[in-house]
Amino acid sequence: MYTEKVLEYFHKPKNLGKIKNADGVGKVGNLACGDMMYLYIKVKKDGKKEIISDIKFQTFGCVAAIATSSAITEMVKGKELKEALEVSKSDVIDSLEGLPPIKIHCSVLATEALAEAIYDYLLNNKRPIPKDLEKKHNHIVKSNEMLAERYEEWIENQEE
Repeated sequence: MYTEKVLEYFHKPKNLGKIKNADGVGKVGNLACGDMMYLYIKVKKDGKKEIISDIKFQTFGCVAAIATSSAITEMVKGKELKEALEVSKSDVIDSLEGLPPIKIHCSVLATEALAEAIYDYLLNNKRPIPKDLEKKHNHIVKSNEMLAERYEEWIENQEE
């Protein structure tokens, strides 16, 4: 069911943990499956370039959720923000040598967590936010609101 690469990243995740005083934090989740991802970035300025100098994640979820979180951190560490934003769910899936179709949403969550961390960094530093990133952020917020509304009764029961 899972590739060797997925199992490797699950059993020995790379960049696991939290960055204190992170420059950007991305938090995404999927109430339908229960996965929750936090992605933390540190950004180093090199002239006009803004480079992800450190990146860590905390994921509460299944094998695929942890593997995709780990994989995306490896893929973007050392990259410029713009280049990191170009990483797609297909890139994540390819880096893991495939995912079962029912687990594709985990690769989407990983790219969304990265986008949210970069969005948070740009917002906190009063930097211009590219239109595509703003659109993606708004979509993530809207999706989360819709899921929360849909599962409101379930969430309330969990909090009791």
